[in-house]
Amino acid sequence: MTATVTRDTPAGRTRPVRRRPVSGYRLQERRAGWLFVAPAVIVLVVFLFAPIVMAAWVSLLDWNGQSSPFSGEAEFVGLSNYQSLLADAGLLRGDFMLSVRNTLYYVLFNVTGVVVLSFVLALAVNSYVLRGRSFFRTVFYFPAITSSVAISVLFLFLFQGSGVVNVVLSWVGIDGPTWFTDPRGVLHIVLGWAGVDAAPGALADTTVGGLSLWNWLSGPSVAMCALIALTIWASSGTFMLFFLVGLQDIPVELEEAAAIDGASAWQRFRHLTLLLMRRSIVLVITLALISSWQVFDQVFILSQGAPAKTTLTPAYISYVRSFGDGQFGVGAAVAFVLFAIIIVLTLVQRWVGRERRA
Repeated sequence: MTATVTRDTPAGRTRPVRRRPVSGYRLQERRAGWLFVAPAVIVLVVFLFAPIVMAAWVSLLDWNGQSSPFSGEAEFVGLSNYQSLLADAGLLRGDFMLSVRNTLYYVLFNVTGVVVLSFVLALAVNSYVLRGRSFFRTVFYFPAITSSVAISVLFLFLFQGSGVVNVVLSWVGIDGPTWFTDPRGVLHIVLGWAGVDAAPGALADTTVGGLSLWNWLSGPSVAMCALIALTIWASSGTFMLFFLVGLQDIPVELEEAAAIDGASAWQRFRHLTLLLMRRSIVLVITLALISSWQVFDQVFILSQGAPAKTTLTPAYISYVRSFGDGQFGVGAAVAFVLFAIIIVLTLVQRWVGRERRA
C-alpha cells in the first residue's frame, strides 16, 4: 500500500506525491542491522539502564542490602534519604557539604592542571624540533596505563613526613608539611603567615549548607594538594593524546602561511592553534570535569577522607554509607545527587565553551 501526500505548486494548486513503498530488500537490511546491534543493546539494558533504574528505586528505600529491594521487605521512605542529605541538619548533610567543598577545590585545580599540563606535553611531542618523540610519547602516557593502586601507594611514600618530597623541600630551606595529618586549608595557612589565625565575624557567622563561609574559603588541605598532584600526573598522558590528535589535524600550510605573513610564534599559537583546538579543549575539559567529580580509588587508598574529612568526596561517602554502614538507600541517594551535579556542571561548561557564530 502506498501513501500519498499533497504538495503546494507555484500556482497555488496541490498535487499528490506518491511515496515509494519500502522494498523487501530494505526491510531485510533493517532487520539485519537490528540483529547485529541487538547484543550491544541487550548488554546496555542489562548492565547499564537496568542497574540505574534499580538504584533509583533503592534510593527511595531504607534498605540494608540483606534482601531483595523488590521483595517488599525494605521500608519505602520516599524522598526521605534526599531530605536527610540536603535539608536536615545532621552528620550526613555536614559530611556531604564537606565533600562538595573538597571536590570543588579538587575539580578547580585538577581540571586546570590537567588541561594545561596535557596541552604542554602535546605541544612538546608534536614539535619537529624534539628528537625521540615516540619515546617521550610512551613515557608521558605510561602513568595512564599503570594501576591507580600502585600509583597511589607510590605517592603515599613520596608525601610521608620523611618522604622524598619533604627531603627535596629541605634542600631549599623549606620545612615540609605533614601532608596527611594537617587538616588546615592552604588559604588558611597562608593567612596564618599573615597573622590572621581566627575567622572574621562575617565569615564565621554566615553559613551555607551548614558550613560557614570561613570553611568554604579554606582552600584545599595539603593532603588534597597531594591528591591533586597525583591525579594530574596520572591522567595528563591520556588527555595528551586527545590534544595530540587535534594538533596533528591542523594543516601545516596554515602555520606556514601565517609565518610567511610575519606572525610570531606566540601570535600563531594564540590566533591559530588555540582557535583550531577549541573543540579538543572543550572535550578534554568535559572529560576531566566528569572524572574529577567521580574520584574514589585514590581517596580510598591514600587517606579515606582524613585528615578531619578534608579529602572526603561524594563517591567515598556513597561507598561508606552503602557497604560500611549498610545504608544502601542513602548511598544511592548520594550517587544520584552526584549524578545531577555532574550533569548540571557539564551542561554549563558545554554552554560556556560552545562555538558562537558571528
